[in-house]
Amino acid sequence: MASSNRVHVAVGVIEDDNGHIFISCRHPHLHQGGKWEFPGGKVEANESVYEALCRELQEECNLTVQQACPLTVITHDYSDKQVLLDVWMVTAFSGSVSQQEGQQWRWVPVYELDAYPFPPANQPIIEVLQRR
Repeated sequence: MASSNRVHVAVGVIEDDNGHIFISCRHPHLHQGGKWEFPGGKVEANESVYEALCRELQEECNLTVQQACPLTVITHDYSDKQVLLDVWMVTAFSGSVSQQEGQQWRWVPVYELDAYPFPPANQPIIEVLQRR
C-alpha cells in the first residue's frame, strides 16, 4: 500500500484534573475491534489536525477542547491498513463526557493503561505517557 493511502488520524489523549486518561473500547465490527483506544478520528481534506481533533472529540465524547498541544506522531503499518496518528495532549476541556457512539469508556490512571488491550499503533502513546 502506498503511503498516500495512509489514514491520517487526530488522536486526543484527554487528561482530567486527577491525572486520569479517557479511553474507550472500539466496536467489535471495526478495525482492531474490541480493543481500547484514545478518542479521535480521520483528518478531513482542508482541515488542520487541531480542527479535526476538536471536531472528533465533540462528536465522539461531547467535549469542547479548550487547550491541547502536540504529544507525538506515530506511523504504523497493519497488514490491511497504514495509519499516521497525530497525537495531542488535551489538558483543558469543557462539557460532560459521554460516549456518543455507544462504546464503553472510562477514566484510567496512566499506570493502569497496560491492563487494557490497545491496538499496536497505540502502544507508543502509552509509553510516552508513562515516561512523563
